[in-house]
Amino acid sequence: MNDMPNIEDLLLTIVKPLVNHPDEVQLNIVDGDEFLEYHLLLHPDDVGRVIGRGGRVANAIRTIIYSVRVEGPKRIRLIIDKEN
Repeated sequence: MNDMPNIEDLLLTIVKPLVNHPDEVQLNIVDGDEFLEYHLLLHPDDVGRVIGRGGRVANAIRTIIYSVRVEGPKRIRLIIDKEN
């Protein structure tokens, strides 16, 4: 049995209500040497909504995501980007 929290579901649950185009939210996971990177791809109009004024919303999301324990030595990194 795997008791590890599903960070992908948590992140999408937080972000989708914030954006105007929830169907266009994509999450790609890159497994690096030190980090497990979550690349959040958003519609260009939604990037500002997720980052927030002065980065406050993004910092709050990162605080929640980074507080989740993961197995092993890797840490989590959240990268917010817009779709091309």
